[in-house]
Amino acid sequence: MFYLKYRPRTISELDNSLVQPKISRLMASKDLPHALLFIGPKGMGKTSTARIVAKAVNCLKNAFAGNGTSHEPCNDCPNCVGIESGSSPDVVEMDAASNRGIDEIRRLIRESSFAPMTSRYRVYIIDEAHMITPDAFNALLKTLEEPPKTVIFILATTNEEKLPTTIISRCMRLPFGRAEKKDIIHMIDRIAEAEKIHVPDDVKQLIATYSEDSFRDAAKMLEELSIQESLTLEKAQEYLGVRAKGTLLDVFQKGTLAESMAWIESFVASGGSIKRAIEDMLEVLRVQLIAKSTGQKHESELTLTLREVSQLIRLFHEAYNGLKTSPIESLPLEIAVVEFYNSK
Repeated sequence: MFYLKYRPRTISELDNSLVQPKISRLMASKDLPHALLFIGPKGMGKTSTARIVAKAVNCLKNAFAGNGTSHEPCNDCPNCVGIESGSSPDVVEMDAASNRGIDEIRRLIRESSFAPMTSRYRVYIIDEAHMITPDAFNALLKTLEEPPKTVIFILATTNEEKLPTTIISRCMRLPFGRAEKKDIIHMIDRIAEAEKIHVPDDVKQLIATYSEDSFRDAAKMLEELSIQESLTLEKAQEYLGVRAKGTLLDVFQKGTLAESMAWIESFVASGGSIKRAIEDMLEVLRVQLIAKSTGQKHESELTLTLREVSQLIRLFHEAYNGLKTSPIESLPLEIAVVEFYNSK
């Protein structure tokens, strides 16, 4: 799979422009922190970055080993190869979603007291760290506060608010943010070059828009489109269930309730995604809300009033939240449309 095959393997390959320079400066610093906290949504490269850090500090051919000035992992020495393949005895990856109890954490603490077997540092990568139980966090706290000098902890989480403040205070915090479109396109270019496939600019923009700000989702989407031979805008839109933005909003401006309901029925029948349709409309309406509120002119200004724009944002937001529990995908949107017309 693309997102596994083309995971970044060096610091310079990191697609996240927010994180890449921070990791570079961190590796070049005189004193490495003993505990790192990687925070961000799914698919941002937290685990990939943790592996790169583990390789860098244990590489046998870079500045950490006294060779040259580069802190990049070579990905060629026995330590780098072992960490990359998951066979290194000194780099442990633990999924806290399934290893969250005090017994697992106590075992980790015991292991951390031993010297590394083949590497410079023992590195513990704990994914979904917010899932650790309160008792287990209490057990880990002392070790995080005064760890052995040859141990580095890297905690990764999508929910920082669920972590105890005492744990956060013992770690160097690195927020990963959300993937920017330019960074996602950079990743697409990197994969496309390696795979020797041509991805038109408009398809790159489409993937970046519908990947939910996730590198992982964007890579999976690119792979699906490539397999389905749908790397043209029209074919990509059809495969992803995307139709022209603002189509239903156009109907609102000049059409009736019956015409709007007919549009939804036709849209669903042609394979369109209600979720993406609502996302599209909310983005258009958000721009219109700002423009109409500030008196600015917009090139694609809607004839809807400010009150109607505000009302549609509220109705579509409610419809979007209702998609998760609705037995019929189109039902929340249809209810929103009926309520909009009935309020006129």
